[in-house]
Amino acid sequence: MAYIEESLSKGEEIHEVFKLHWFSKIPMVIWIILALPTLGLTLILAIWEWLKLRSLEQGVTNKRAIRKSGIISRKTDEMKIGSIETVEIDQGVFGRIFGFGSVKITGRGISDVVFEKIDNPLEVKKSVESIEST
Repeated sequence: MAYIEESLSKGEEIHEVFKLHWFSKIPMVIWIILALPTLGLTLILAIWEWLKLRSLEQGVTNKRAIRKSGIISRKTDEMKIGSIETVEIDQGVFGRIFGFGSVKITGRGISDVVFEKIDNPLEVKKSVESIEST
C-alpha cells in the first residue's frame, strides 16, 4: 500500500484498498508446480508473477480512484471521484461462481480505471459509488 499512502494530498484519506482474489494467484501456482518437471526453470516465472501481484495496488480515497502497477517501472491510473460517470462490473462464468471480476470506472472523456482480479466486485462497486455520493 506504499504508493497510495505516499501520494495522498492534503486532506485526502484512504477509503478502501481492494484485495486481489485468490484466483489471481493460480498462474504463479502453476509455474511452481511445473518447476519439478522443468528442473526449476519455471520458478523464475513464478517469482515474476509473485512480484507482479505484490506490486499491484488498487484502491480509493475520498478524492481519487487509484490503480498502480509495475515491478521496476511504475504505471498509475487515477481518476478524481468527482469525474466518475459510471462504475461497471465485468464477471465471467468462473467469476460469478468464485466471486471475482473486474470493476471499470469510467470518467468524463476517454479516461477509465480498471480494477482487475478483484475479490467481490459488487462490494467494490458499492464502495466506489458511496464515495461518489459524498
